[in-house]
Amino acid sequence: MNTPPCLLALETSCDETAASVCTLDGRILSSRLFSQIEIHRQYGGVVPEVASRNHITRVRPLVAAVLEEAGIAMPDVAAFAATCGPGLVSSLLIGTSIAKALAVAEKKPFLAINHMEAHLLSPFIESAKVEPGLGLIVSGGHTLLVRINGVGDYQILGRTRDDAAGEALDKTARMLGLPYPGGPEIEKLARTGDPAAHDFPRSRLADSPFDFSFSGLKTSVLYELPKLDLTIPQVLANVCASLQEAVVSVLVDKAANAARHFGLKTIAVSGGVSCNQYLREALAKRCAKDGLRLLLAPPSLCTDNAGMVAFAAAQRFATGMTSPLEQEVDPNWRIDATH
Repeated sequence: MNTPPCLLALETSCDETAASVCTLDGRILSSRLFSQIEIHRQYGGVVPEVASRNHITRVRPLVAAVLEEAGIAMPDVAAFAATCGPGLVSSLLIGTSIAKALAVAEKKPFLAINHMEAHLLSPFIESAKVEPGLGLIVSGGHTLLVRINGVGDYQILGRTRDDAAGEALDKTARMLGLPYPGGPEIEKLARTGDPAAHDFPRSRLADSPFDFSFSGLKTSVLYELPKLDLTIPQVLANVCASLQEAVVSVLVDKAANAARHFGLKTIAVSGGVSCNQYLREALAKRCAKDGLRLLLAPPSLCTDNAGMVAFAAAQRFATGMTSPLEQEVDPNWRIDATH
């Protein structure tokens, strides 16, 4: 059996170690991940040094595993890719250094991939075709509205001015005494709560209608807590449901309004927070009402993973894009600077 040429991608931007193999047309053959959530839970958040040390020990066995699962050998790899930013410098350096070393050893091209671009394109993996539309990226560190014109051609329409949506959920969860990561804990408790129990603020920025701000929401929750007895399960559930509703309503409204304003017919939603089922249902309802096409990546490709990095790299490689080995990691790499 002839083995198709493939691409090997690594993701080590934060605390997840991941590797993936995909065909050059973007079909994912294998994708593996080592999660460090349990390691960092004891600290209440990600510790950069701990994350990078674990990347070092986990990358090699993950690479071997995805190559075996895909049924290919190293000579079958046509190009090597890695996330080069944004993220934690100490973590980014692990994946990029290994991918560059493999590219040199195998005399193959290297592709530096922007982590947010990988999220942005992940909803297109199923169709294997990137189309123009509006991208909503909602993760722990980023909340972005992005106009997708084509592969490598993006325009930021809105961004958070302070906390990202996932960050706000994690921080308020910590106030509520919930374990890390807080977003999934809030979603779980919110299922039995009343989303109208508390009228938490929704940010409306007159000068930038498509920007986000969640710091006021976080402050409002902080001031509300002394009035509440969180030992009562229903009280805690109501806070979580109201908090979730405040975040979701802003995300849905701004995405739908931006799509209408710019005449875009497709909304592609990605990032770890897009695993939230309440958000998915609200987006589906609003898009159906407004006549918009909604694309959602499967949950396994929403949180940090190498499958989305491999797919983004394959899209770039297909258009003839590669990266110099001298390209350095950039913890603040903007998605609209990836040309």
